[in-house]
Amino acid sequence: MAMVGLSHGHSPWIFERKDKSDVTLVGIYEPDSALAARYAVRYNLDQNLFYTNLDQLLDQTKPEAILAFGSIYDHLAAVQAAAPRGIHVMMEKPLSAWKSHADQMKILAEKHQILLLTNFETSWYPIPKKTYQLIQDSINFGKIRKTVFHHGHKGPKEIGVGKEFLDWLADPSLNGGGALIDFGCYGANIMTYLMKGQKPKSVTAITQTFKPNIYPNVDDEATIILDYGDAQAIIQASWNWPFDRKDMEVYGEKGYVITEDKTSMRVKTWAESQESSFQAESTELQVYTDPFSYLADVIRGKIKVEEYSLYSLSNNMIVAEILDAARRSSATSRRLFSNKRSAFSSLKENCSVNLNFVRKELVFRPLATINSKTSRQKMLI
Repeated sequence: MAMVGLSHGHSPWIFERKDKSDVTLVGIYEPDSALAARYAVRYNLDQNLFYTNLDQLLDQTKPEAILAFGSIYDHLAAVQAAAPRGIHVMMEKPLSAWKSHADQMKILAEKHQILLLTNFETSWYPIPKKTYQLIQDSINFGKIRKTVFHHGHKGPKEIGVGKEFLDWLADPSLNGGGALIDFGCYGANIMTYLMKGQKPKSVTAITQTFKPNIYPNVDDEATIILDYGDAQAIIQASWNWPFDRKDMEVYGEKGYVITEDKTSMRVKTWAESQESSFQAESTELQVYTDPFSYLADVIRGKIKVEEYSLYSLSNNMIVAEILDAARRSSATSRRLFSNKRSAFSSLKENCSVNLNFVRKELVFRPLATINSKTSRQKMLI
């Protein structure tokens, strides 16, 4: 495998697994020579591993796969370089914040028959798979009606991420947004998995910046509402949580699952008088706790990427559409609806929306703008 970019804060992971022999690192593309030098010293890496020209790296080292650890905007360029050479790609979440980029990457992956996988930290947790198994019990759980996702932390600067990471996280042209993209993608990914690839009928988002002195150009607080017709998801993405969070609540017709961390969960169904608590185990559920081992085994044909599973392209194309729509919803103060012509559009653009739904929506009109540094939203009353 080869690394494409080192600016992502998760890039050290590949260098911290020296006790495993399933993956060999053959080269590193990093145009920032100072950043490359720091990694070389920190992990005692051979200088010959480093390249400042991506084409040269791919042609000389001929990797089976690349790991894209640059900005989200740079994901497309990585796929454009790798796909025609038949090189598989795994990138850090999300696949993209822009539907147009995601569409181009999908076309390239299918044309050149490569794997295009997206890595989320929550994909290594046993919790999503255990939750998925539990909600298949229609007798005790019933259909999903509501999910609430909490993802985020105190903020990238507050937790001390590197400057090279913060520079693009806080740049909307490279990250697509702030907390909306950085942590909104987790809930979108897991919800798409739980809903077996069903797309939401509409996307609504509100973003705010509570710390404009730290994040003047992007949001640090976001809420996304996904309407599935018979279910809804509320995604709370934040750089303002008082502590790190990656947990969720899933409510069905007859029961609920509430997770507390990557292994702890509480469950109650109509058939039980008391709530029960238990631990989900990775070994029992056969969940890979290392994304690079997962990628290696997929390439070698040991496992198959299931449709709409957490790493899959089918899932993450929907995630990209949701994030793209959420950003536009927040910017325009509009609820965006799914239609056949494009991913999501406003009522004015969407001719396929049920007329009864339209009549209800038309009573909501923007009457005032909030004159506040902490809000990017128009008030709808």
